[in-house]
Amino acid sequence: MLTIRLQRGGRTHMPIYTIVATDSRNPRDGRFNEKLGQYNPHLENENLINVQNDRIKELLDGGATISDTVRTLLKKNKVTLH
Repeated sequence: MLTIRLQRGGRTHMPIYTIVATDSRNPRDGRFNEKLGQYNPHLENENLINVQNDRIKELLDGGATISDTVRTLLKKNKVTLH
């Protein structure tokens, strides 16, 4: 099943998370199908970078699931999915 979730990157104590579409059976930092944006928790404004809203909507309409964390991040940053 295709899922939209976060993949951890960056360095020690300075993570940068990438929003990816991947198979739910793959490990967290493993193989993914496509990058959909980034989340940097250390920025005060504009935590989300280069988010592809239209592509996320297409994947959700196609039956993909979205993780609770990604859903919360998108909602906090006023990104509409419907």
